[in-house]
Amino acid sequence: MIPRAASTCLLFAALAHGADPATVNPPAGKLQGRLEGQMRVFKGIPYAMPPVGPARWKPPVAIRRWTGVRNAAEFGPACHQPQAKLSNIYARDAMPMSEDCLTLNIWAPANARRAPVFFWIHGGSLTGGSSREEMYNGARLAERGLVVVSINYRLGVLGWLAHPELSAESADGVSGNYGLLDQIEALRWVRRNIGAFGGDAASVTVAGESAGALSIMYLMASPAAQGLFSKAIAESAYMITTPELKTGCFGLPSAEESGTRLGAALHATNLAALRAMDGAELSAKAPAAGFGPWGAIDGHVLKRQLVDVFDRGEQARVPLLAGFNSGEIRSLRSLAPQPPADAAAYERAIRERYADLANEFLRLYPAINLEESILATTRDALYGWTAQRLVRKQTALGVPAFLYFFDHGYPATESAGLHAFHASELPFVFGTFEGTPQNWPKIPSTPVETHLSDAMIGYWSTFARTGRPAAAKQPGWPQFNAMGAYLAFTDAPHAAEHLLPGMYELNEQVMCRRRAEGLSPWNWNAGLWSPKLPAQTAECK
Repeated sequence: MIPRAASTCLLFAALAHGADPATVNPPAGKLQGRLEGQMRVFKGIPYAMPPVGPARWKPPVAIRRWTGVRNAAEFGPACHQPQAKLSNIYARDAMPMSEDCLTLNIWAPANARRAPVFFWIHGGSLTGGSSREEMYNGARLAERGLVVVSINYRLGVLGWLAHPELSAESADGVSGNYGLLDQIEALRWVRRNIGAFGGDAASVTVAGESAGALSIMYLMASPAAQGLFSKAIAESAYMITTPELKTGCFGLPSAEESGTRLGAALHATNLAALRAMDGAELSAKAPAAGFGPWGAIDGHVLKRQLVDVFDRGEQARVPLLAGFNSGEIRSLRSLAPQPPADAAAYERAIRERYADLANEFLRLYPAINLEESILATTRDALYGWTAQRLVRKQTALGVPAFLYFFDHGYPATESAGLHAFHASELPFVFGTFEGTPQNWPKIPSTPVETHLSDAMIGYWSTFARTGRPAAAKQPGWPQFNAMGAYLAFTDAPHAAEHLLPGMYELNEQVMCRRRAEGLSPWNWNAGLWSPKLPAQTAECK
Protein backbone atom coordinates (compact mmCIF):
# COMPACT_ATOMS: atom_id res chain seq x y z
CA MET A 1 0.00 0.00 0.00
CA ILE A 2 1.35 3.47 -0.90
CA PRO A 3 2.07 5.67 2.17
CA ARG A 4 -0.41 8.47 2.92
CA ALA A 5 2.08 11.21 2.00
CA ALA A 6 2.71 9.60 -1.38
CA SER A 7 -1.04 9.17 -1.82
CA THR A 8 -1.56 12.90 -1.25
CA CYS A 9 1.14 13.69 -3.82
CA LEU A 10 -0.58 11.42 -6.34
CA LEU A 11 -3.89 13.21 -5.75
CA PHE A 12 -2.31 16.63 -6.26
CA ALA A 13 -0.56 15.39 -9.39
CA ALA A 14 -3.81 14.06 -10.79
CA LEU A 15 -5.57 17.36 -10.11
CA ALA A 16 -2.71 19.33 -11.65
CA HIS A 17 -3.09 17.37 -14.89
CA GLY A 18 -6.84 17.92 -14.96
CA ALA A 19 -7.72 14.39 -13.84
CA ASP A 20 -10.48 13.84 -11.32
CA PRO A 21 -9.46 11.11 -8.86
CA ALA A 22 -13.16 10.47 -8.08
CA THR A 23 -13.90 9.58 -11.72
CA VAL A 24 -13.34 6.01 -12.91
CA ASN A 25 -14.03 4.25 -16.17
CA PRO A 26 -14.67 0.53 -15.53
CA PRO A 27 -16.12 -1.74 -18.23
CA ALA A 28 -19.63 -1.00 -16.89
CA GLY A 29 -19.28 2.70 -17.76
CA LYS A 30 -17.77 5.93 -16.50
CA LEU A 31 -18.65 6.95 -12.93
CA GLN A 32 -18.32 10.18 -10.98
CA GLY A 33 -18.03 9.57 -7.25
CA ARG A 34 -16.82 11.68 -4.36
CA LEU A 35 -13.41 12.20 -2.81
CA GLU A 36 -13.70 12.07 0.98
CA GLY A 37 -10.23 12.74 2.39
CA GLN A 38 -8.04 9.89 1.17
CA MET A 39 -11.08 7.84 0.17
CA ARG A 40 -12.96 7.54 -3.13
CA VAL A 41 -16.62 6.77 -2.55
CA PHE A 42 -19.10 5.60 -5.20
CA LYS A 43 -22.74 4.97 -4.35
CA GLY A 44 -25.81 3.65 -6.09
CA ILE A 45 -24.00 1.86 -8.93
CA PRO A 46 -26.38 -0.45 -10.83
CA TYR A 47 -24.93 -3.94 -11.22
CA ALA A 48 -27.86 -5.52 -13.10
CA MET A 49 -30.73 -4.44 -15.29
CA PRO A 50 -33.84 -3.33 -13.36
CA PRO A 51 -35.88 -6.42 -12.31
CA VAL A 52 -39.21 -4.76 -13.07
CA GLY A 53 -42.26 -5.46 -15.21
CA PRO A 54 -41.79 -8.75 -17.10
CA ALA A 55 -38.35 -9.07 -15.43
CA ARG A 56 -39.92 -9.40 -11.98
CA TRP A 57 -39.09 -12.89 -10.65
CA LYS A 58 -36.48 -13.58 -13.27
CA PRO A 59 -32.72 -14.05 -12.81
CA PRO A 60 -30.80 -10.78 -12.93
CA VAL A 61 -29.41 -9.68 -16.27
CA ALA A 62 -25.92 -8.16 -16.43
CA ILE A 63 -25.95 -4.38 -16.75
CA ARG A 64 -25.17 -3.01 -20.19
CA ARG A 65 -22.45 -0.37 -20.47
CA TRP A 66 -23.96 3.07 -20.15
CA THR A 67 -22.92 6.12 -22.13
CA GLY A 68 -21.71 9.37 -20.63
CA VAL A 69 -20.76 9.79 -16.98
CA ARG A 70 -23.09 8.34 -14.34
CA ASN A 71 -23.32 10.25 -11.08
CA ALA A 72 -22.43 7.94 -8.19
CA ALA A 73 -22.71 10.36 -5.28
CA GLU A 74 -25.91 9.08 -3.64
CA PHE A 75 -27.14 5.72 -2.44
CA GLY A 76 -29.72 3.95 -4.55
CA PRO A 77 -33.15 3.18 -3.08
CA ALA A 78 -33.61 0.20 -0.82
CA CYS A 79 -35.40 -2.84 -2.22
CA HIS A 80 -39.10 -2.97 -1.38
CA GLN A 81 -39.80 -4.20 2.15
CA PRO A 82 -42.43 -3.75 4.84
CA GLN A 83 -41.93 -0.60 6.91
CA ALA A 84 -40.48 -1.63 10.26
CA LYS A 85 -42.02 -0.43 13.49
CA LEU A 86 -39.95 2.30 15.12
CA SER A 87 -40.23 0.55 18.50
CA ASN A 88 -37.83 -2.08 17.14
CA ILE A 89 -34.18 -1.42 18.02
CA TYR A 90 -33.21 -2.28 14.43
CA ALA A 91 -35.74 0.04 12.77
CA ARG A 92 -34.78 3.25 11.04
CA ASP A 93 -36.71 6.17 9.68
CA ALA A 94 -38.45 5.58 6.36
CA MET A 95 -36.06 5.36 3.41
CA PRO A 96 -36.64 5.54 -0.34
CA MET A 97 -37.59 2.16 -1.80
CA SER A 98 -38.03 0.83 -5.30
CA GLU A 99 -38.31 -2.40 -7.21
CA ASP A 100 -35.43 -1.01 -9.32
CA CYS A 101 -32.94 -1.43 -6.49
CA LEU A 102 -30.04 -3.61 -7.65
CA THR A 103 -27.18 -1.27 -6.80
CA LEU A 104 -23.89 -1.44 -4.96
CA ASN A 105 -21.56 0.99 -3.21
CA ILE A 106 -17.77 1.17 -3.09
CA TRP A 107 -15.28 2.70 -0.65
CA ALA A 108 -11.77 2.62 -2.13
CA PRO A 109 -8.52 4.12 -0.86
CA ALA A 110 -7.35 6.71 -3.36
CA ASN A 111 -4.03 4.87 -3.65
CA ALA A 112 -5.48 1.36 -3.92
CA ARG A 113 -3.60 -1.00 -6.23
CA ARG A 114 -4.79 -4.62 -6.34
CA ALA A 115 -6.29 -4.20 -2.88
CA PRO A 116 -8.30 -7.04 -1.32
CA VAL A 117 -12.07 -6.66 -1.67
CA PHE A 118 -14.54 -6.87 1.25
CA PHE A 119 -17.99 -7.69 -0.15
CA TRP A 120 -20.74 -7.01 2.42
CA ILE A 121 -24.26 -8.54 2.40
CA HIS A 122 -26.70 -6.96 4.84
CA GLY A 123 -29.02 -8.86 7.17
CA GLY A 124 -32.72 -8.46 7.82
CA SER A 125 -34.32 -11.95 7.64
CA LEU A 126 -34.21 -11.75 3.81
CA THR A 127 -37.14 -9.35 4.31
CA GLY A 128 -35.61 -5.98 5.20
CA GLY A 129 -32.42 -3.97 5.35
CA SER A 130 -30.36 -2.03 2.85
CA SER A 131 -26.78 -1.25 1.91
CA ARG A 132 -27.54 2.45 2.53
CA GLU A 133 -27.68 1.94 6.31
CA GLU A 134 -25.13 4.16 8.05
CA MET A 135 -23.92 1.30 10.23
CA TYR A 136 -22.47 -0.34 7.08
CA ASN A 137 -20.34 2.64 6.07
CA GLY A 138 -17.17 1.05 4.73
CA ALA A 139 -14.73 3.92 5.32
CA ARG A 140 -13.02 2.54 8.44
CA LEU A 141 -12.38 -0.84 6.83
CA ALA A 142 -11.19 0.85 3.64
CA GLU A 143 -8.72 2.86 5.72
CA ARG A 144 -7.05 -0.49 6.43
CA GLY A 145 -6.34 -0.95 2.72
CA LEU A 146 -9.50 -2.75 1.58
CA VAL A 147 -11.88 -1.92 -1.24
CA VAL A 148 -15.26 -2.28 0.45
CA VAL A 149 -18.39 -3.17 -1.56
CA SER A 150 -21.92 -3.29 -0.13
CA ILE A 151 -24.94 -4.41 -2.12
CA ASN A 152 -28.72 -4.42 -2.30
CA TYR A 153 -30.49 -7.61 -3.33
CA ARG A 154 -34.17 -8.42 -3.82
CA LEU A 155 -36.02 -9.07 -0.57
CA GLY A 156 -39.14 -10.81 0.63
CA VAL A 157 -41.64 -12.00 -1.94
CA LEU A 158 -39.88 -10.11 -4.75
CA GLY A 159 -36.60 -11.88 -4.06
CA TRP A 160 -37.55 -15.37 -2.95
CA LEU A 161 -40.94 -16.38 -4.41
CA ALA A 162 -41.13 -19.81 -6.02
CA HIS A 163 -44.21 -20.71 -8.05
CA PRO A 164 -45.13 -23.49 -10.53
CA GLU A 165 -45.71 -20.95 -13.32
CA LEU A 166 -42.34 -19.32 -12.66
CA SER A 167 -40.66 -22.73 -12.83
CA ALA A 168 -42.49 -23.49 -16.08
CA GLU A 169 -41.18 -20.35 -17.77
CA SER A 170 -37.60 -20.99 -16.61
CA ALA A 171 -35.17 -22.70 -18.98
CA ASP A 172 -33.89 -24.67 -15.99
CA GLY A 173 -37.36 -25.50 -14.68
CA VAL A 174 -36.74 -23.73 -11.36
CA SER A 175 -37.88 -20.64 -9.49
CA GLY A 176 -37.11 -18.73 -6.31
CA ASN A 177 -33.59 -17.79 -5.15
CA TYR A 178 -33.71 -14.47 -7.05
CA GLY A 179 -32.11 -12.61 -4.16
CA LEU A 180 -29.26 -15.14 -4.11
CA LEU A 181 -28.87 -14.82 -7.88
CA ASP A 182 -28.64 -11.05 -7.37
CA GLN A 183 -25.76 -11.56 -4.94
CA ILE A 184 -24.01 -13.80 -7.46
CA GLU A 185 -24.51 -11.24 -10.24
CA ALA A 186 -23.06 -8.53 -7.99
CA LEU A 187 -20.00 -10.74 -7.45
CA ARG A 188 -19.69 -11.15 -11.22
CA TRP A 189 -19.88 -7.36 -11.59
CA VAL A 190 -17.06 -7.06 -9.06
CA ARG A 191 -14.97 -9.57 -11.00
CA ARG A 192 -15.40 -7.57 -14.21
CA ASN A 193 -15.09 -4.05 -12.81
CA ILE A 194 -13.37 -3.80 -9.44
CA GLY A 195 -9.90 -3.41 -10.94
CA ALA A 196 -10.82 0.12 -12.04
CA PHE A 197 -11.30 1.02 -8.37
CA GLY A 198 -7.98 -0.46 -7.33
CA GLY A 199 -9.43 -3.77 -6.16
CA ASP A 200 -8.13 -7.28 -6.75
CA ALA A 201 -10.83 -9.49 -8.31
CA ALA A 202 -8.84 -12.55 -7.26
CA SER A 203 -9.03 -11.60 -3.56
CA VAL A 204 -12.69 -11.17 -2.61
CA THR A 205 -14.01 -11.85 0.88
CA VAL A 206 -17.77 -12.32 1.08
CA ALA A 207 -19.11 -11.25 4.47
CA GLY A 208 -22.50 -10.89 6.07
CA GLU A 209 -24.47 -10.97 9.32
CA SER A 210 -27.69 -12.83 10.17
CA ALA A 211 -29.57 -13.22 6.86
CA GLY A 212 -26.40 -11.90 5.27
CA ALA A 213 -24.53 -14.79 6.90
CA LEU A 214 -27.23 -17.21 5.73
CA SER A 215 -26.50 -15.78 2.28
CA ILE A 216 -22.79 -16.49 2.81
CA MET A 217 -23.64 -20.16 3.38
CA TYR A 218 -25.87 -20.16 0.28
CA LEU A 219 -22.97 -18.72 -1.72
CA MET A 220 -20.57 -21.29 -0.31
CA ALA A 221 -23.03 -24.03 -1.30
CA SER A 222 -24.11 -22.75 -4.73
CA PRO A 223 -22.25 -24.08 -7.78
CA ALA A 224 -23.02 -20.80 -9.56
CA ALA A 225 -20.95 -18.84 -7.02
CA GLN A 226 -17.88 -21.07 -7.05
CA GLY A 227 -14.68 -19.20 -7.90
CA LEU A 228 -16.18 -15.75 -7.35
CA PHE A 229 -14.69 -15.31 -3.85
CA SER A 230 -11.65 -16.50 -1.95
CA LYS A 231 -12.59 -16.03 1.74
CA ALA A 232 -15.79 -15.87 3.78
CA ILE A 233 -17.04 -14.27 7.01
CA ALA A 234 -20.31 -15.41 8.60
CA GLU A 235 -21.56 -13.46 11.63
CA SER A 236 -24.53 -15.08 13.42
CA ALA A 237 -25.37 -17.51 10.62
CA TYR A 238 -28.15 -20.10 10.97
CA MET A 239 -27.96 -23.42 9.08
CA ILE A 240 -31.68 -24.17 9.30
CA THR A 241 -33.86 -26.40 7.16
CA THR A 242 -34.46 -25.09 3.63
CA PRO A 243 -37.67 -25.83 1.67
CA GLU A 244 -37.34 -27.96 -1.43
CA LEU A 245 -38.70 -26.50 -4.64
CA LYS A 246 -41.30 -29.11 -5.58
CA THR A 247 -41.60 -31.53 -2.67
CA GLY A 248 -42.55 -30.98 0.95
CA CYS A 249 -39.80 -31.99 3.37
CA PHE A 250 -39.12 -32.02 7.11
CA GLY A 251 -42.63 -30.83 7.85
CA LEU A 252 -42.32 -27.86 5.47
CA PRO A 253 -44.42 -27.27 2.34
CA SER A 254 -42.55 -27.09 -0.94
CA ALA A 255 -41.41 -23.65 -2.04
CA GLU A 256 -43.79 -23.80 -5.02
CA GLU A 257 -46.68 -24.72 -2.73
CA SER A 258 -45.90 -21.72 -0.52
CA GLY A 259 -46.00 -19.51 -3.63
CA THR A 260 -49.31 -20.99 -4.73
CA ARG A 261 -50.78 -20.44 -1.27
CA LEU A 262 -49.65 -16.83 -1.32
CA GLY A 263 -51.33 -16.23 -4.68
CA ALA A 264 -54.58 -17.65 -3.31
CA ALA A 265 -54.35 -15.52 -0.15
CA LEU A 266 -53.85 -12.40 -2.26
CA HIS A 267 -56.65 -13.37 -4.69
CA ALA A 268 -54.08 -13.49 -7.49
CA THR A 269 -55.08 -16.62 -9.35
CA ASN A 270 -52.10 -16.75 -11.67
CA LEU A 271 -48.62 -15.38 -12.27
CA ALA A 272 -49.89 -12.57 -14.48
CA ALA A 273 -52.05 -11.30 -11.62
CA LEU A 274 -49.09 -11.41 -9.22
CA ARG A 275 -46.90 -9.54 -11.69
CA ALA A 276 -49.60 -6.91 -12.12
CA MET A 277 -49.58 -6.06 -8.40
CA ASP A 278 -47.71 -2.99 -7.20
CA GLY A 279 -44.33 -3.99 -5.77
CA ALA A 280 -44.68 -2.02 -2.55
CA GLU A 281 -48.18 -3.37 -1.93
CA LEU A 282 -47.06 -6.93 -2.63
CA SER A 283 -44.09 -6.62 -0.27
CA ALA A 284 -46.34 -5.33 2.50
CA LYS A 285 -49.13 -7.89 2.04
CA ALA A 286 -47.04 -11.05 1.59
CA PRO A 287 -45.80 -11.34 5.23
CA ALA A 288 -49.30 -10.73 6.53
CA ALA A 289 -50.48 -13.58 4.29
CA GLY A 290 -47.93 -15.93 5.89
CA PHE A 291 -45.20 -15.83 3.25
CA GLY A 292 -41.66 -16.27 4.55
CA PRO A 293 -38.65 -15.73 2.26
CA TRP A 294 -36.16 -18.59 2.12
CA GLY A 295 -33.88 -20.16 -0.40
CA ALA A 296 -35.23 -23.16 -2.29
CA ILE A 297 -33.46 -26.47 -2.86
CA ASP A 298 -33.91 -26.62 -6.63
CA GLY A 299 -31.05 -28.91 -7.68
CA HIS A 300 -29.57 -26.04 -9.67
CA VAL A 301 -28.83 -22.89 -7.66
CA LEU A 302 -28.98 -24.78 -4.36
CA LYS A 303 -28.46 -28.49 -4.88
CA ARG A 304 -29.23 -29.89 -1.42
CA GLN A 305 -29.73 -29.00 2.24
CA LEU A 306 -26.90 -26.90 3.66
CA VAL A 307 -26.14 -29.53 6.32
CA ASP A 308 -25.71 -32.10 3.54
CA VAL A 309 -23.55 -29.83 1.39
CA PHE A 310 -21.17 -29.23 4.30
CA ASP A 311 -21.22 -32.89 5.38
CA ARG A 312 -20.23 -33.96 1.87
CA GLY A 313 -17.49 -31.32 1.61
CA GLU A 314 -19.10 -29.75 -1.45
CA GLN A 315 -18.92 -26.17 -0.13
CA ALA A 316 -16.40 -23.59 -1.27
CA ARG A 317 -12.94 -24.49 0.00
CA VAL A 318 -12.10 -21.04 1.34
CA PRO A 319 -10.77 -19.75 4.68
CA LEU A 320 -13.65 -18.92 6.99
CA LEU A 321 -14.21 -16.64 9.97
CA ALA A 322 -17.47 -17.36 11.83
CA GLY A 323 -19.02 -16.69 15.21
CA PHE A 324 -22.00 -15.57 17.24
CA ASN A 325 -23.02 -13.36 20.17
CA SER A 326 -23.77 -14.43 23.73
CA GLY A 327 -27.05 -12.49 23.87
CA GLU A 328 -28.42 -13.21 20.38
CA ILE A 329 -32.01 -13.82 21.53
CA ARG A 330 -32.22 -10.92 23.99
CA SER A 331 -33.35 -8.71 21.10
CA LEU A 332 -35.21 -11.51 19.27
CA ARG A 333 -37.46 -12.80 22.04
CA SER A 334 -40.22 -13.80 19.65
CA LEU A 335 -37.94 -16.71 18.65
CA ALA A 336 -38.09 -18.17 22.18
CA PRO A 337 -41.03 -19.51 24.21
CA GLN A 338 -42.23 -17.96 27.46
CA PRO A 339 -41.01 -19.67 30.65
CA PRO A 340 -43.44 -22.20 32.15
CA ALA A 341 -45.02 -21.83 35.56
CA ASP A 342 -42.12 -23.30 37.49
CA ALA A 343 -38.95 -25.35 37.31
CA ALA A 344 -40.80 -28.63 37.70
CA ALA A 345 -43.00 -27.88 34.67
CA TYR A 346 -39.87 -26.99 32.68
CA GLU A 347 -38.07 -30.21 33.55
CA ARG A 348 -41.16 -32.29 32.86
CA ALA A 349 -41.60 -30.71 29.41
CA ILE A 350 -37.93 -31.21 28.53
CA ARG A 351 -37.97 -34.87 29.56
CA GLU A 352 -41.07 -35.46 27.45
CA ARG A 353 -39.43 -33.89 24.40
CA TYR A 354 -35.78 -34.93 24.69
CA ALA A 355 -36.08 -38.46 26.11
CA ASP A 356 -32.59 -39.98 26.36
CA LEU A 357 -30.96 -36.58 25.75
CA ALA A 358 -32.94 -34.84 28.51
CA ASN A 359 -30.24 -35.15 31.18
CA GLU A 360 -27.65 -33.55 28.91
CA PHE A 361 -30.11 -30.86 27.85
CA LEU A 362 -30.88 -29.99 31.49
CA ARG A 363 -27.17 -29.91 32.30
CA LEU A 364 -26.63 -27.31 29.60
CA TYR A 365 -29.89 -25.42 30.16
CA PRO A 366 -30.87 -25.99 33.81
CA ALA A 367 -34.12 -25.05 35.48
CA ILE A 368 -32.32 -22.93 38.07
CA ASN A 369 -32.66 -19.85 35.84
CA LEU A 370 -35.47 -20.45 33.38
CA GLU A 371 -35.23 -17.22 31.40
CA GLU A 372 -31.49 -17.50 30.80
CA SER A 373 -31.74 -21.18 29.90
CA ILE A 374 -34.54 -20.55 27.42
CA LEU A 375 -32.63 -17.71 25.76
CA ALA A 376 -29.48 -19.83 25.56
CA THR A 377 -31.40 -22.81 24.14
CA THR A 378 -32.62 -20.88 21.10
CA ARG A 379 -29.31 -19.03 20.69
CA ASP A 380 -27.40 -22.28 20.51
CA ALA A 381 -29.89 -24.15 18.31
CA LEU A 382 -29.71 -21.37 15.72
CA TYR A 383 -26.40 -19.53 15.96
CA GLY A 384 -23.99 -21.33 18.28
CA TRP A 385 -24.35 -24.74 16.66
CA THR A 386 -24.11 -23.20 13.18
CA ALA A 387 -20.92 -21.25 13.91
CA GLN A 388 -19.20 -24.32 15.32
CA ARG A 389 -20.48 -26.52 12.50
CA LEU A 390 -19.08 -24.13 9.91
CA VAL A 391 -15.58 -23.99 11.37
CA ARG A 392 -15.53 -27.74 12.00
CA LYS A 393 -16.53 -28.54 8.42
CA GLN A 394 -14.01 -26.11 6.90
CA THR A 395 -11.31 -27.52 9.15
CA ALA A 396 -12.19 -31.00 7.91
CA LEU A 397 -11.53 -29.75 4.36
CA GLY A 398 -8.05 -28.70 5.42
CA VAL A 399 -8.62 -24.95 5.08
CA PRO A 400 -8.13 -22.42 7.91
CA ALA A 401 -11.21 -21.60 9.99
CA PHE A 402 -11.54 -19.19 12.90
CA LEU A 403 -14.28 -19.07 15.54
CA TYR A 404 -15.32 -16.07 17.67
CA PHE A 405 -17.70 -15.42 20.55
CA PHE A 406 -18.87 -11.81 21.03
CA ASP A 407 -19.67 -11.28 24.71
CA HIS A 408 -19.32 -7.53 25.12
CA GLY A 409 -21.74 -5.18 26.84
CA TYR A 410 -21.74 -1.53 27.85
CA PRO A 411 -23.96 0.56 30.15
CA ALA A 412 -26.85 1.07 27.70
CA THR A 413 -27.07 -2.63 26.82
CA GLU A 414 -26.86 -3.72 30.45
CA SER A 415 -29.63 -1.38 31.60
CA ALA A 416 -31.84 -2.59 28.73
CA GLY A 417 -31.16 -6.29 29.34
CA LEU A 418 -29.50 -6.56 25.91
CA HIS A 419 -25.96 -7.70 26.69
CA ALA A 420 -24.24 -8.74 23.43
CA PHE A 421 -27.53 -8.81 21.53
CA HIS A 422 -28.02 -9.94 17.92
CA ALA A 423 -25.98 -7.72 15.55
CA SER A 424 -24.43 -5.73 18.39
CA GLU A 425 -20.94 -6.52 17.05
CA LEU A 426 -21.59 -4.66 13.78
CA PRO A 427 -20.76 -1.08 14.90
CA PHE A 428 -17.50 -2.46 16.28
CA VAL A 429 -16.64 -4.28 13.03
CA PHE A 430 -17.39 -1.21 10.90
CA GLY A 431 -16.33 1.45 13.42
CA THR A 432 -19.71 3.17 13.08
CA PHE A 433 -20.78 4.01 16.64
CA GLU A 434 -22.65 7.08 15.37
CA GLY A 435 -24.39 5.19 12.56
CA THR A 436 -26.65 2.93 14.60
CA PRO A 437 -30.47 3.11 14.41
CA GLN A 438 -32.25 5.58 16.66
CA ASN A 439 -33.41 2.99 19.24
CA TRP A 440 -30.10 1.12 19.36
CA PRO A 441 -28.44 1.23 22.80
CA LYS A 442 -26.00 4.12 22.43
CA ILE A 443 -22.34 3.09 22.38
CA PRO A 444 -20.09 5.36 24.50
CA SER A 445 -16.82 6.56 22.98
CA THR A 446 -14.74 5.27 25.87
CA PRO A 447 -11.23 3.83 25.47
CA VAL A 448 -12.65 0.33 26.06
CA GLU A 449 -15.15 0.64 23.22
CA THR A 450 -12.83 2.34 20.74
CA HIS A 451 -9.97 -0.08 21.44
CA LEU A 452 -12.29 -3.06 21.00
CA SER A 453 -13.55 -1.65 17.70
CA ASP A 454 -10.00 -0.98 16.50
CA ALA A 455 -9.10 -4.57 17.30
CA MET A 456 -12.09 -6.02 15.46
CA ILE A 457 -11.48 -3.82 12.43
CA GLY A 458 -7.89 -5.05 12.47
CA TYR A 459 -8.84 -8.74 12.69
CA TRP A 460 -11.52 -8.52 10.00
CA SER A 461 -9.42 -6.48 7.56
CA THR A 462 -6.33 -8.68 7.99
CA PHE A 463 -8.43 -11.78 7.41
CA ALA A 464 -9.72 -10.22 4.18
CA ARG A 465 -6.12 -9.57 3.15
CA THR A 466 -4.43 -12.81 4.17
CA GLY A 467 -7.05 -15.37 5.20
CA ARG A 468 -5.74 -15.25 8.78
CA PRO A 469 -7.10 -12.67 11.27
CA ALA A 470 -4.58 -10.57 13.19
CA ALA A 471 -4.57 -7.15 14.84
CA ALA A 472 -1.75 -4.92 16.02
CA LYS A 473 -0.93 -5.24 19.74
CA GLN A 474 -3.72 -7.80 20.19
CA PRO A 475 -3.71 -11.51 21.05
CA GLY A 476 -3.13 -13.97 18.25
CA TRP A 477 -6.33 -15.56 16.97
CA PRO A 478 -5.79 -19.33 17.04
CA GLN A 479 -7.04 -21.41 14.16
CA PHE A 480 -9.92 -23.72 15.13
CA ASN A 481 -8.53 -27.11 16.12
CA ALA A 482 -9.20 -30.26 18.13
CA MET A 483 -9.15 -28.16 21.31
CA GLY A 484 -11.93 -25.94 19.99
CA ALA A 485 -9.75 -22.82 19.91
CA TYR A 486 -11.59 -19.51 19.52
CA LEU A 487 -11.32 -15.78 20.24
CA ALA A 488 -13.65 -14.17 22.76
CA PHE A 489 -14.52 -10.49 22.53
CA THR A 490 -15.42 -9.19 26.01
CA ASP A 491 -13.98 -5.83 27.01
CA ALA A 492 -10.92 -6.92 25.04
CA PRO A 493 -10.08 -9.90 22.82
CA HIS A 494 -8.66 -13.02 24.43
CA ALA A 495 -8.02 -16.53 23.14
CA ALA A 496 -9.72 -19.52 24.75
CA GLU A 497 -10.69 -23.15 24.12
CA HIS A 498 -13.79 -25.38 24.32
CA LEU A 499 -16.59 -22.85 23.88
CA LEU A 500 -19.77 -24.02 25.67
CA PRO A 501 -18.72 -27.69 26.02
CA GLY A 502 -21.41 -30.14 24.94
CA MET A 503 -23.55 -27.53 23.18
CA TYR A 504 -22.50 -28.47 19.66
CA GLU A 505 -22.78 -32.21 20.25
CA LEU A 506 -26.32 -31.93 21.64
CA ASN A 507 -27.62 -29.79 18.80
CA GLU A 508 -25.84 -31.89 16.19
CA GLN A 509 -27.54 -35.01 17.57
CA VAL A 510 -30.96 -33.29 17.51
CA MET A 511 -30.43 -32.19 13.89
CA CYS A 512 -29.22 -35.64 12.85
CA ARG A 513 -32.24 -37.42 14.33
CA ARG A 514 -34.70 -34.99 12.80
CA ARG A 515 -32.99 -35.25 9.43
CA ALA A 516 -33.08 -39.05 9.60
CA GLU A 517 -36.77 -39.10 10.50
CA GLY A 518 -37.66 -36.41 7.95
CA LEU A 519 -40.76 -35.08 9.73
CA SER A 520 -39.65 -31.87 11.45
CA PRO A 521 -37.22 -29.03 10.73
CA TRP A 522 -34.19 -28.01 12.78
CA ASN A 523 -34.43 -24.29 13.52
CA TRP A 524 -35.84 -22.36 16.49
CA ASN A 525 -38.19 -25.21 17.49
CA ALA A 526 -35.88 -26.09 20.36
CA GLY A 527 -36.38 -26.62 24.08
CA LEU A 528 -39.98 -26.06 25.11
CA TRP A 529 -40.97 -25.69 21.45
CA SER A 530 -39.31 -28.92 20.36
CA PRO A 531 -41.40 -31.77 19.00
CA LYS A 532 -40.74 -35.13 20.59
CA LEU A 533 -37.21 -36.11 19.66
CA PRO A 534 -36.92 -39.12 17.32
CA ALA A 535 -35.12 -42.15 18.66
CA GLN A 536 -31.43 -42.56 17.98
CA THR A 537 -30.53 -44.35 14.77
CA ALA A 538 -27.32 -45.98 13.60
CA GLU A 539 -26.43 -42.99 11.42
CA CYS A 540 -26.70 -40.60 14.38
CA LYS A 541 -24.46 -42.41 16.85
